[in-house]
Amino acid sequence: MNTEHLRFIDLSVALENDVPADPPGLRPQIHYTDHHRGAEQIAAMFPGLSPNELPDGEGWAVEDLILHTHSGTHMDAPLHYASTMNRGERAIGIDELPLDWCMAPGVKLDFRARPDGHVVRADEVEAELARIGHVLKPRDIVLVNTAAARAYGTPAYVDSGCGMGRAATLYLLERGVRVVGTDAWSWDAPFRYTREEYLRSGDPSIIWEGHKAGREIGYGQLEKLTNLDLLPPFGFTVCCFPYKIKGASAGFTRAVAIIDPESCS
Repeated sequence: MNTEHLRFIDLSVALENDVPADPPGLRPQIHYTDHHRGAEQIAAMFPGLSPNELPDGEGWAVEDLILHTHSGTHMDAPLHYASTMNRGERAIGIDELPLDWCMAPGVKLDFRARPDGHVVRADEVEAELARIGHVLKPRDIVLVNTAAARAYGTPAYVDSGCGMGRAATLYLLERGVRVVGTDAWSWDAPFRYTREEYLRSGDPSIIWEGHKAGREIGYGQLEKLTNLDLLPPFGFTVCCFPYKIKGASAGFTRAVAIIDPESCS
C-alpha cells in the first residue's frame, strides 16, 4: 500500500511529567534510566564486565511508568461507565472492544464557541451536522472540538470546555456511532460546573450523564485528544486502537487522523 500521498495528523497528547492534564493524584509519573545507568545494569549481568567496555560506555535507555488506564490520550470502554450496557448486557472491557469500531470515517463537530461547562444538547448536534453538511453513517467516529484544547498544559485544562449531555450522546449512538472523542479532559462537562448545577437543582441525573448513556448503548470514548482544529469537518479516517489490558475500563491510545488529498480533490 502506497501511503506517500497521505497526510497523518497526530490526535494524541504525549505522556509527560509535570503537565497538569489530570487532577492531583491522577497524573502519570515517568522515571527515566539513561544510557550510562543502563550500562551499569548490563554490566551487573556479566561478571567482570566494566560499563566502560560497552560501546561509548552506554547501555540501554528505559523508562518506568506509574500511571492509570485513563492517563494521556485514551479510550474508555463501556465497562468504565457502568457494569451493564445495551440495557442489561454485561459491559465489555477495553480488551473486548470490537476492532472495527476503531478505524472508520471521522466527523468533527466544532463546539469551541460554547462556554466552559456548557452541556451540549441533541438539537445542537443536529444543527452542527446540518451546518457542515454531513449525514451520520453507522460506525462514523465523531470527534468534538471544544475550547479545552487551548488550555491543555495549564491548571485550567480540567475545568475547560463544554461537555456532551445524555441526549446528545444518544443522538449519535442511535445513528450507529460507536466511537466518539473529545479534546477535553472528559466527554461530560467539567465536574466543577456539574457540581454547581447539582447543588442548585439537587438532580443527580445530571452527574456524568454523557458517560451514563453507555448503559443504554455501549460505545467507546476517546478523551484528551489534540489537534482537532487541524481537521476538516469530515473526509478523513480515524485510527484509534487502544492498548489491550485484560478486563480494564480503558486503554492508552495513539489516535491518528488520516487525510487522503487525492480523494478530496
